[in-house]
Amino acid sequence: MSDRDVSSGASHRRVLAPLREHLRDTFWFAPAAAMVGVFVIWLAADALDTAVVTALKREGDFEQLAELQRFADDAKTVVSTVSSAMMTFIGVVFSISLVAVQMASGQFTPRVVRLFVRSRITKATFAVFLATFVLSLLVLTSYDSSPDPRAAISVPLVQSFLTLLMVALSLMLFVFYVNATLRLMRVSHVIARIATESFRVAAAMPETLPRAELPDLGPVTGWVAHEGRAGVLRDVDTVRLVRAARTHEVVLRLVPRIGDFLVPGTPVLAVHGGRPPASRALRSTVSVGVERTYDQDLAFGLRQLSDIALRALSSAINDPTTAVQALDRIVQFLAALSRRPLGAALYRDRAGEVRLVQPVPTWTALVDLGFAEVRACALGNPQVSRRLLAGLDDLLVIAPPERHEPLLRHRELLIQVIGREAPNPTDRAFALWPDRQGIG
Repeated sequence: MSDRDVSSGASHRRVLAPLREHLRDTFWFAPAAAMVGVFVIWLAADALDTAVVTALKREGDFEQLAELQRFADDAKTVVSTVSSAMMTFIGVVFSISLVAVQMASGQFTPRVVRLFVRSRITKATFAVFLATFVLSLLVLTSYDSSPDPRAAISVPLVQSFLTLLMVALSLMLFVFYVNATLRLMRVSHVIARIATESFRVAAAMPETLPRAELPDLGPVTGWVAHEGRAGVLRDVDTVRLVRAARTHEVVLRLVPRIGDFLVPGTPVLAVHGGRPPASRALRSTVSVGVERTYDQDLAFGLRQLSDIALRALSSAINDPTTAVQALDRIVQFLAALSRRPLGAALYRDRAGEVRLVQPVPTWTALVDLGFAEVRACALGNPQVSRRLLAGLDDLLVIAPPERHEPLLRHRELLIQVIGREAPNPTDRAFALWPDRQGIG
């Protein structure tokens, strides 16, 4: 998204972005919407069945009506079986999800649990299963106990076909769900998903500049404190903040960084050039929660990749190959940002004036986040130290010279630590030989 998208026609998509992200982090919305939707569909199907019966009665075609009633009675057995078996099926799927989440949380990092929560196929499977169960119960209430077709009010023919269709859809989704769950339990796919989300965040960021090159915002003329509950700053409503700043002819600067923990009273916005906007104009523009999200958080993906590498290098797991896979993606992400200005994101109004400044991690902060903790745990793991050196050497080639300092610093620290821990020249040379596969 470009900086002018905030106030152009594309901003309508951006207005709902925070809400969409929050709903993606919940598990109740999709099943609830599916059950409401299937109730509406059932009402339409029931009305259609009633219209068919009414039309056949009007034409006096009671023989055809009796055939439809016999077919519906046969379908009733299937619908009854579906209604009794679907809850058992839902329990099986729910048990699979709990086991997968528990294993992923223990083996990778607790922060990857949100991948399961955000999984579209998981939500779709639960939504369709619950919708099928609700539909089967509703259809059972539509069956007429009268054997005389002349007294029939409605024959649930369309409803029975709809139930069978939902059963077929449920079985198909179950196959896709099992496949997706097995993929999410494999560390390579989890790491790839984290990297994909991280690149999506980077691509959605507006114009960015180093903090030293920010335009002169003038002196601070006011502060806006956080008045909500304590929690992690998840995202801000950039559209409403730009609109409020334009209305009051000021520039707003977000003080904390996305992902910081806020307590009530913490300064959250600095105002430049005038009085702070009214509190009602800023209400619900800052969202806090119990955990970080990808939306607007450039560093969250690196945090998860680093956590996976650290967990893999712990004595309880001791899986340096997984750490190497995480380092692969860390290097890939840093290489993509190596030539991009970092420090602050600028949001402009439709006239091109800067109205909102949002801090983003600097290049040094991202390099430290990706390498510092993993480097400290690389002792005794030549596979990791070799991959780490190869990654740093690759970034030294890709990044411009003015960004070499943190890379050279981590390289030198790694060489010093390995030199102290591996006094044998042969072991030291082996551990410090750059290799993109670690050892292979």
